[in-house]
Amino acid sequence: MSKRQVQIIHMNSDRSSAGDILIVDDRLDNLRLLSAMLSEQGYDVRGVTTGSAALMGSQAQPPDLILLDINLPGMNGYEVCQQLKAHSKTEEIPVIFLSAYSEAIDKVKAFAVGGVDYITKPFQAEEVLVRIETQLRLGKLQAELQERNLSLQQALEQQRSLNQKLEEMTAVEERNRIARDIHDSLGHSLVALNVQIGAAISLWQKDPNEAHKFLLQAKRLGSDALAAVRQSVAAIRSDPFAGELFESAIANLIEEFHSTSGILPESHIERSFPSSTLVNRAVYRLLQEGLTNICKYAEATAVKIQIQTTATELLFSLEDNGKGFEVNQQKTGFGLQGMEERVTALGGQLEIVSAPNRGCCIRARFPTKAKRSSG
Repeated sequence: MSKRQVQIIHMNSDRSSAGDILIVDDRLDNLRLLSAMLSEQGYDVRGVTTGSAALMGSQAQPPDLILLDINLPGMNGYEVCQQLKAHSKTEEIPVIFLSAYSEAIDKVKAFAVGGVDYITKPFQAEEVLVRIETQLRLGKLQAELQERNLSLQQALEQQRSLNQKLEEMTAVEERNRIARDIHDSLGHSLVALNVQIGAAISLWQKDPNEAHKFLLQAKRLGSDALAAVRQSVAAIRSDPFAGELFESAIANLIEEFHSTSGILPESHIERSFPSSTLVNRAVYRLLQEGLTNICKYAEATAVKIQIQTTATELLFSLEDNGKGFEVNQQKTGFGLQGMEERVTALGGQLEIVSAPNRGCCIRARFPTKAKRSSG
């Protein structure tokens, strides 16, 4: 069936044009009978008496359906149908074979060459119309299905393109956040380092021992700053998954934390429903940042990690029993601003619960299909 829209109207309806039908039969009485029958029902009808004329007419103006007599002079109906199916312009046109009741029709061959149905003579008006309308309906449904499949393919392609752009934008934002974290943490360390060196210089002549203490403190601050820069640069360069599955990447984070801190977190990961790559990457970064903070500041002895997906969202929590902090006074510290930006950028919600000597709990909720915020 071609992609042109075919309007199907029932026999008893008022109709302007129910479709374009080409009749191929060398018997003029059959042509007149079928033409009159179909014209009365609102079809546009064309008639030819040879197979070659049928092929030329179909190429010039493809009909919606062809009624094709089997016994034609020169080229028979089977051969005509084969040639119709061999050309892209006519291959989808439904062909109904016509055969006299007394003539033998090779049904297997008729369907093998591309026919969709057959009608025997003498013609019964109701049978002819029902078979034609059935094939036109099927053709219309097939055309609609092809159109919907094409629309779906286009939508999927647009979605893939959008996902790629989102991932590229997210990668840029991630680098910007890390760069800002480098600036903030390194700036703080360098200010402290400068204070220590200044104090050492001022005491160098008066109290060399005290100056030496300040220099040792300055050296420690310099080493911490260098380690922080190296860690941030590595985060910028690295792909958090690097070809690994989400669970494997999270397991590697936990193992690294255990190796560094000596604490083996209690982890519970249940992903019964899939989540997008953007969400997975955000959760990875959130856990990475949280575990880094625990190593640096928390003085914790126990850590719990939970990641769970539902049909609509991914739930994340990271809890420790460390010394905690006043959340309202640390909005720009410990990478909390970066965490909040990362979560809200994907349409999620972030909650941080902590107090001095009460540990810390970071909870986040992400929609399973990431939606970027409008801000």
